[in-house]
Amino acid sequence: MPRATADKLAIRELVEDWALWRDARDWERFRTVWHKDGTMWATWFQGTFEEFIKVSQQGYERGARIYHMLGGTTIDVKGKRAVAQTKVTISQRAPVDGVLCDVTCSGRAYDFLEKRKGRWGIVLRRHTYEKDRIDPVDPAAKLALDQNLLAQFPEGYRHLAYLQTRAGYTVKRDMPGLEGPALDALYAQGRAWLACKAL
Repeated sequence: MPRATADKLAIRELVEDWALWRDARDWERFRTVWHKDGTMWATWFQGTFEEFIKVSQQGYERGARIYHMLGGTTIDVKGKRAVAQTKVTISQRAPVDGVLCDVTCSGRAYDFLEKRKGRWGIVLRRHTYEKDRIDPVDPAAKLALDQNLLAQFPEGYRHLAYLQTRAGYTVKRDMPGLEGPALDALYAQGRAWLACKAL
């Protein structure tokens, strides 16, 4: 098998393992997808992967239920570095203003990877947030969102941010969306990574 094909298969498996092991809370195996200096950026968290594990488990114990469904992946490999983009739908269930709701948010996982001592691992995971929606679990329930709060968040993850804020999280308000300067900056960061520049 050509090396480029083998590298892409290994990276694809790693991306899939991230989602399965994170959502199953299989933290020992989840650690294996990262390099030791790996960091994670999401709407509600930015920090090391070990901190991410800690706060994810704490959130689960408080009732947070967050799941990831993956779609297609495209991978650019240059030497021992790679950038992988994977279609992802994030689903979170929580009470919103007294009504149990599901939020779904579609976007992409954007992974910066490096091959060290023969092993691919994530150095940085970021996301783009492209569109979302909120639905009461009970279709007959009445949900009236605070429009002033809702309007404070970017369009691509407005409802997800609303739910997470109501759940007590501090949400980052400048994450990349479907277009715009934040997305352009992420793409530039990806190109720099492949050119062997520091993050």
